[in-house]
Amino acid sequence: MLSIGETFFDIFSPMGLLGWVMCVFLLFFIDAIVFPTLPELFVVLFFMAGYGTVPDIVLWSIFVLTIALAEIAGLTTLYLVVRRLRVPPKIANAVERYRRFLLCTDERMILLNRVAPILPFTGAFVAICNWSYKKSIFYLVLGGTLKYGLILAASSYFFLFFEKGTATDVTLVMVIVILVISLIASTYRKRKAGREGKLPQ
Repeated sequence: MLSIGETFFDIFSPMGLLGWVMCVFLLFFIDAIVFPTLPELFVVLFFMAGYGTVPDIVLWSIFVLTIALAEIAGLTTLYLVVRRLRVPPKIANAVERYRRFLLCTDERMILLNRVAPILPFTGAFVAICNWSYKKSIFYLVLGGTLKYGLILAASSYFFLFFEKGTATDVTLVMVIVILVISLIASTYRKRKAGREGKLPQ
């Protein structure tokens, strides 16, 4: 996961802000359709790299909009692929069992997934469960804007009131804490579901 982000960073960094934005888009797109890429970590690294190149609110808006577009593209891609495939009944039944153990059994789970990421391949999940595509996109964008908007706003705040080195360290610690909390919450929910026999086998 880290190697992918580092590779993208090396490729796109020479392009400056445009390169960092392209890199963020690719990382979030891959995270949405293939496997986790730790986008929380890299988005703040790129945000900090671009800090000061344009007004804060412009930089914040660019990154939040890029994240929203990338996540919409990722969910939609996976959604359309699965909708056009004939999903085997065994897989569909496993997904249904998994859905029933979630805190919310409808599109709202996409919003809660920001806190405890236990909903893998969201686009496929939306298609198989016949969730509303429009509602799914709404909760996806709402959750992403709240989560990453607040993270980047906090990062900007740190740079405003602390020296650059201190601001960087505080921001990275904040992101690591968020990742650890999300991991703990996700692991707890999965183990609880496993004990209850609700996780798909």
